Amino acid sequence: MFFLHNLERRVTLHPSYFGRNMHELVTTKLVKDVEGTCAGDYYIIAIMDTFDVSEGRILPGSGLAEFTVGYRAVVWRPFKGEVIDAITQTVNPHGFFAQAGPLRLFVSSHLMPDEIQYDASATPAQFTNNADIVIEQGTHVRVKIIGLRTEVGEMWAIGSINGDFLGYVLVLDYTLRIIAMLTVLILQLPPGIISRKQTMAC
Repeated sequence: MFFLHNLERRVTLHPSYFGRNMHELVTTKLVKDVEGTCAGDYYIIAIMDTFDVSEGRILPGSGLAEFTVGYRAVVWRPFKGEVIDAITQTVNPHGFFAQAGPLRLFVSSHLMPDEIQYDASATPAQFTNNADIVIEQGTHVRVKIIGLRTEVGEMWAIGSINGDFLGYVLVLDYTLRIIAMLTVLILQLPPGIISRKQTMAC
C-alpha cells in the first residue's frame, strides 16, 4: 500500500560543494541516496519535496558539513494479506520467483491451484494447466502476500496464487491496474504539488 510519509535524514556534503546552492545540492544528494531504498518495513519510492533543511554543521576531523533534512516521500509498505501484481523472473520445480517493484517474492508450487503443474518438458520452464494458463519468465501474475521477511536494506515475501482472481494476469489488465493506482496516488497529493513539479521541469 502506498503512503505519503514525512521523514528525516542526515545528509553530508563535501567542502568542495560549499557555496550559494548548497541547499539544492543537499536535496539532490538526498534523492540519490534515498529513492528506491528499503527503510525497514517500507520502500521509499519517490521524494516529493523537502520542507526543512537545517544549517550545516561541520564534522570534526573530516571537514564535511552535515545537514538534517525533513522531506515528504511516497513510500510503499507491503502488508500480509495484500494482493499485488508482479512479473515472473525465474521458474523451477519448487515454484517461481517474481518481482513486484523493489519487492522480490517466491510462490511455492504448494501455494498454487491443483490444476497448475510444473511442465518439466517445456522450454522455457513453466507452470501450466495445459489450457489457457502458462506461468513462465516474463508472465504477469497477481499474488497474495502471506508472509514477509525484512533484512538489512531488503525485504522478501512469500506469496500465493491459490484463490479467486489470483495467478495469471493479462498485460492489458495489469496496465489498467497500474494506471488506477497512480491516479489514486495523485489525487491524494496536496494542492499545488503537481503545478510546482511541472514548473521545475520547465
